[in-house]
Amino acid sequence: MNYFRTALLLAGLTALFMAVGFVIGGRGGLMIAFVVALAMNVFSYWNSDKMVLRMTNAQEVDAHSAPEFYAMVRDLAARAQLPMPRVYIIHEDQPNAFATGRNPENAAVAATTGLLNRLSREEVAGVMAHELAHVKNHDTLIMTITATIAGAISMIANFGFLFSGNRENNQPMGVIGSIAMMILAPIAAMIVQMAISRTREYQADKLGAEICGRPEWLANALINIERGAHQIENYAAERNPATAHMFIINPLSGQRMDNLFSTHPATENRVAALMELARSMGGRGSFGAGQPAGPWGGGDAGRRGGPWG
Repeated sequence: MNYFRTALLLAGLTALFMAVGFVIGGRGGLMIAFVVALAMNVFSYWNSDKMVLRMTNAQEVDAHSAPEFYAMVRDLAARAQLPMPRVYIIHEDQPNAFATGRNPENAAVAATTGLLNRLSREEVAGVMAHELAHVKNHDTLIMTITATIAGAISMIANFGFLFSGNRENNQPMGVIGSIAMMILAPIAAMIVQMAISRTREYQADKLGAEICGRPEWLANALINIERGAHQIENYAAERNPATAHMFIINPLSGQRMDNLFSTHPATENRVAALMELARSMGGRGSFGAGQPAGPWGGGDAGRRGGPWG
């Protein structure tokens, strides 16, 4: 994603945040929202990754606490020519994963225990390669800042609605405006998230398949993750739906209004693109002929789970 598009997205979210402030407090609310938005953008640049990891209750692991998983990420990062990211595990039964961080030198990748226990080693490798592709493509900063600001928009919209009854005279649009704001502002923030998500996911799928060397590993993982996402609730994501676009598959169960708009491309389209890529690669990774099929040779593809720590 280029810098112009990033700046445009942040400007749109900032304008939306200011509009919510105007509805709540008129011109004074707009100016306060403007100052808060500027401060939030600066704060988010340096701290949004920590906030998202905290929202999802992610726990950092290392070569001692999760040796096999940590070694997998290390090998994939080396293949992608990336610095070693921080590695986290989220104690959620739903299989899923995401990446965060303002740049490759300060990146982190996180996987749920459901992903590590329910998918094969090769499928997990495909997923983590996808997340490292986001890091390599410099997607993670905008993904994380978007999650932070979108979450703040939803929070301030609900806050304004709670006090609308007692402060109607100070609000330019009154109770009706507050109700409309509560409904429309989070949806508008989600639409902005959707605007950048689809192309970004396709690009990360392609590069991730090249990093792990086997597009079908990622394709199979997407199918299994989507099935798990429909059957198993991700409690951390349900509490913080603004983070949904960061995961490899939408983690929301569909029980909330937030899931009316998908932040991800259709899984069947992503799988079809990956299988076409697999055919074009002729069963070999694009990192050079003569390598084994992926970093592990593919000899253990059917095994589920493992000593992940």
